[in-house]
Amino acid sequence: MTPFTKGVLEIILQIPSGKVMTYGQVASLAGSPRAARQVVRILHSMSEKHCLPWHRVMNKEGYITINDEALYSEQVLLLENEGVRVSSNGHIDLAKYNWNLQP
Repeated sequence: MTPFTKGVLEIILQIPSGKVMTYGQVASLAGSPRAARQVVRILHSMSEKHCLPWHRVMNKEGYITINDEALYSEQVLLLENEGVRVSSNGHIDLAKYNWNLQP
């Protein structure tokens, strides 16, 4: 496992219930600010194995970007169960719910 991948996993595991981070934030904190797409790939391939709270990570504008209808609904449900309000178009208010982990 690369140091970047390990960092991504550690950061995502720290996101508390009721808070979210963006792919770019995670990438930056893991040491590669331009690797947001790599964070997406890591989440896709390692969430189940490492019990990652994948639903707490979204795009830089606060939108859920999953195209699969079932997974989209699951992410909305998981976030709402943690007290995060998700708008009808899949937007989360980052000013309210964003978590800023300090490096």
